Amino acid sequence: MADRVTAVIPARLGSRRFSGKVLYPYKGKPLLFYVWDEVRKASRIDRLVIATDSVEIMQVARSFGAEVIRTSVRHRTGTDRVGEAVGHLGGDIVVNIQADNIGIRASVLSRVIDRMKADKSISYATLVCPIATDAELFDPNLVKVVVSADGHALWFSRLPIPYLQGVSSSGRVGKFAFRGHIGIYFFRRRALEDFVSWGPSALEKAESLEQLRILENNRRIRVFKTRMRMTTVDTPQDMKKLKRILDS
Repeated sequence: MADRVTAVIPARLGSRRFSGKVLYPYKGKPLLFYVWDEVRKASRIDRLVIATDSVEIMQVARSFGAEVIRTSVRHRTGTDRVGEAVGHLGGDIVVNIQADNIGIRASVLSRVIDRMKADKSISYATLVCPIATDAELFDPNLVKVVVSADGHALWFSRLPIPYLQGVSSSGRVGKFAFRGHIGIYFFRRRALEDFVSWGPSALEKAESLEQLRILENNRRIRVFKTRMRMTTVDTPQDMKKLKRILDS
């Protein structure tokens, strides 16, 4: 039997830097719509659901045709919310797409899913892209990742990693192939259940990066490279980036 793929977009209204951002309108539609509308084009995804604890998000999402599942208000991370949803929905491979991932491409999701179906050893996977500028490198909202020779994540940080000894803070991108993390996660169902059962880890809480929970529990995250250019909306000022992404 072929692996069934469930994709979940966890969405909440609360945000420390930009409250209610997933419902912020752009050209008459909420940001959440643009993420959902692209993900539903992924041919390898069997079921796509928005998971939320918000009645307002649930109502808006249903108005544009999305399937929605109501989840607990207690979840600290999007992946924990996805874990609850998948407990009801099922699925062999689970894709967790953040609700503010603007510029996501369905074809990229399908490519990683195909790799996971072909290689059963992959329990966790994610995406990285090249960092193009020093401004991106020093932006704490763009998470940096270092990758092993065999294509697994070694570490994630909001700080520039690796540290370049003897190099000034300007011009670093030209001296090393820095990589930025794209906040999309792929799980085997059992691997997702493990993630939820571990609970938040010390390093995860220190950097506020849920993927560190996986590394801290001695599991490996397979990294796939892409040149897909995305933006996450972390502050109201980030809204100016949307025209470049959505109108291209």
